This record gives sequence, structure tokens and C-alpha cells, in this order.
Amino acid sequence: MFFQNFKYLCMWPKKIIFEAIFSLFLILIAFIGFAQNQHEKLPNILLFHADDMTWRDCGSYGNPDVITPQISKLAEEGMCFDNMHNTTAMCAPTRMMLYSGLYPVRNGAYPNHSMVYSGVKSLVHYFNNLDYRVALIGKVHHEPFRSFPFEFLGGRHHDDGNGVDIHLERIKPLLQQDNPFFLVVSSNQPHTPWNRGPVNQYNKDEIEVPDYLIDSEKTREDLVKYYAEITYTDSLLGVCMNYLEEAGKADNTIVIFTSEQGSSFPFAKWTCYDLGLKTAFIVKWPEKIEPETRNSALTQYVDVLPTLLDAVGKDPESINTGITDSHGKSDFDGKSFLSVLLGEKQTHREYVFGLQTTRGIFSGSICFPVRSVRSNRYKYIVNLNSGSNFYNLVVTRTGGIYQQWLAKTLGNERRHEYVTKYQVRPKEELYDVKNDPFEMHNLVNVEDLETVKNELKNELFKWMKQQGDKGIETEMNALKRQVPEKKESWMGYEEEQNNQIFQN
Repeated sequence: MFFQNFKYLCMWPKKIIFEAIFSLFLILIAFIGFAQNQHEKLPNILLFHADDMTWRDCGSYGNPDVITPQISKLAEEGMCFDNMHNTTAMCAPTRMMLYSGLYPVRNGAYPNHSMVYSGVKSLVHYFNNLDYRVALIGKVHHEPFRSFPFEFLGGRHHDDGNGVDIHLERIKPLLQQDNPFFLVVSSNQPHTPWNRGPVNQYNKDEIEVPDYLIDSEKTREDLVKYYAEITYTDSLLGVCMNYLEEAGKADNTIVIFTSEQGSSFPFAKWTCYDLGLKTAFIVKWPEKIEPETRNSALTQYVDVLPTLLDAVGKDPESINTGITDSHGKSDFDGKSFLSVLLGEKQTHREYVFGLQTTRGIFSGSICFPVRSVRSNRYKYIVNLNSGSNFYNLVVTRTGGIYQQWLAKTLGNERRHEYVTKYQVRPKEELYDVKNDPFEMHNLVNVEDLETVKNELKNELFKWMKQQGDKGIETEMNALKRQVPEKKESWMGYEEEQNNQIFQN
């Protein structure tokens, strides 16, 4: 058959054959040009996140003591989100939630140092399918690789303060290539140990200690080191922005800065208070986002990935995430806030949710699960095993900041009660976060707020059911979700103490 057709083709006039071939050539050239134009139209994405930085600890979010000129510059050129929240205030679960668009219990990575369930997909899969080059430089805090197959450009996982911790010059070839890129710059700072940054630019006697911390010598010394690391982080953001300009990509790149979860000072990281769950979140997108604007819409980390897919023209509702929720749905937990990003709306969610898995953290409690739900006005927290005490490295470190706070506040009943609450908590907590942003006054027993409490509690339990979250049972299964080298050696603080007593 082929030879018959070929023989017939050869009988055509040469002029017709030439014109047909030439037409096909022009179509091919046009198709290649169209594909190149599509690449040029697709925005690049640069996502820069800090590590353990409380949301308010930069100039753009209200702390004038912290020197952050690059973050401030980004805020002047973009939009600040004043109500962006994580779901858990620990590094690994936060990042895997951000990368997957799924809450921690559903994706499997709800304890620290954990991994998502087999089959869970991430932004790498979705953007690779859109012909993006997807890479990460810096701290790696996600497992397993098949769920997060980033092109790794190098960097340290935790920083000892020696040498160069992140070689940002390695991002230059990525920024200069033709295909659209999605680059994650994952900083180690200001996670402890605080060993970088210009400490000489801070004077411990001149900084203002916020109300949610206890003013002590140790607090001031630690704030200086912590603030210096934030300034160092700020400088890394500046380097990235300069490289973006040099590559000629600044005008077609969505740049995001996020502070991740709160610092390791008490009442931030490892909690469901806003100091832990709330995050600074700034987005710049030239010609799309109005510069120097703020938005108060209630948003959450799981919403970021659907929003970015929406921004590049991919319907996030068409995505199969690789895992179902308890209702059998395989879509994202998050939903796009593109209309908020473009300044068309000031609202998004009615509620944001939080959880803390203490089992599995260093010197953590055997079982101290926390869950929370927050509206624009109120936050409801339930400590599911409140008969136990909360433990972590901050509480158990001899001579550490928490022990000093307890001693310093002994003569001040109100402040001492506040400090004690970090470790000994009631079954339920309710806060008016509009009038009490640092959640110091528990209103759970106020009769006039009983309806508010019950409404929030109902929303929280509905969310837990959708996630397959069984509370204490989920907490006790946490070690099964950790990477092997962590779960095999972990022991709760109470067990550690009992072992020491036994050995003595």
C-alpha cells in the first residue's frame, strides 16, 4: 500500500509537491513561534520562604526594630496579605502543605520530620506538566522524593554558621533560560541556632520587647541574634531580586515572600496561636498587582498552589492530587484566591484551621494534640489531652528562656499565669483576635460567646472529619508518619525522665 501511494505521489507535478512541502514548513515554523510566545506569556514564579520567622518581625508587618529593606521594597512593589495562615507551626509539615495544596493529616505529613503518603503529588508535577522548569535551592524538608521531585540546585539542610550556606549564584542559569521556571528559595534562617547576620546592627538595650514576650536579659540577647538572622535572610531575598533583574525576567515573574511559621520563642512555633500559625505573605506581579497594597482576606497555605495554577491558566479544580479525603474527593483542600491577588476582592475564606502534633518533636510530650479554627474575629482552640502538660525543647532546656520567664514573673500573678499557660493549658480556649491579637485573655467561659464557641467548634469537627483526623488516635500514630531515622529513636519527654530515674 505504501509503495502504491508513493508511486501515485511521484506522479504529482513537482510544483504542487514543492508548494505542499513549503506550506508544511511554514505551519511548523508558526507552531514553534506560537509555542515560544506561549512560554513568553507564562509568568515565572519565584517563591522565597524564611524558616521560623514570626509574621510580624519585619518592618512591613509592624516591627520597626528589625532591619529588612528588601522585604519592605517588595511590599512597596506588591501586595501584603494581612491574614495568611499556616495550618501547623512546624517546618516540614508547613512546607509539604504549601507544595501539595493539602492539609497535613490528609497528605500524611502532620508530625515534624515526616513524609506524605505514597501517591501524593506536588507543584513539581503540575508545573512540569505545563513545561515549567521546577527547581529548589536551600533547605530540603520534604519526603519522599517521588512526591517532591524538585531539580535540586544545592544548599544545606540546617546551617552550622560556617562558610556559605546557600550559593545563590547557582540560580542564574535557571533564570536566564527560555522556558518558564518555578524556583523555590528555601532559607535556613532565622531557624535556630542563630549564628548569622549583622548582630552589631542591634543594641539589646534599645530594642522594644513585645508584650507576648517577657522582658529579660536572655530575651533581649536572643532577640538580637534572631533579628540579625532575619536581616541576613532579607539580604538573600535582595540577591535573588538582583539576579532576576539581571536576567531580564523581573517584569514577568510572580515573586512571593513568606515568613513560614513562628519563631521558637514561647507561644509561637509548636502552637496553634497566631504567633505560630500566621505568616507574613507578600506577592509582587508587575502589571497585575497594584503596588503598595494590603489585603485582609482570610487565606491559608493550602490556597497558594491552586492560586498559582489559576494564575498561569490551569484550572485548579481539574487537578487530581493523588489522594482522596474522607469524602472520596481527590481535589485540593485549598482554593484559588486569584481574584484577591488581583485586587478584585477583600474576602476569601470564612475559616482557617490549625493543628499541632507534639508527639515526635524533640523533647515533646507523649501525647498533646491541639486543634484550632479561626474566623476574622475569633479563634477557638481545643487541647485534646489537656490533662497532660505540653513539653518541647523550649520548656525542658535547663536555664533556658522559659525557665527564666517562670522565675522572673513569680512576683506578678498575671504575667506568671500567662507564662504557665504555655505548658499547662485548659481543655478549650477562645480568643477575640481582633481586640486580643496575641491571645492572652481566654474568653471560653464568657456566656455571651457560647454561641460563637459552639459554631466554631462545629466547623472544626467538620474539618477534622473531612481530613480523616481522629484526634488523639491520630496523634498516637504520628511516629508511623515520620522518616525512619526519626521515629526509631524518638522518646517522649516524660519517658526520657522516667528512664533517667530508673537508670539512677
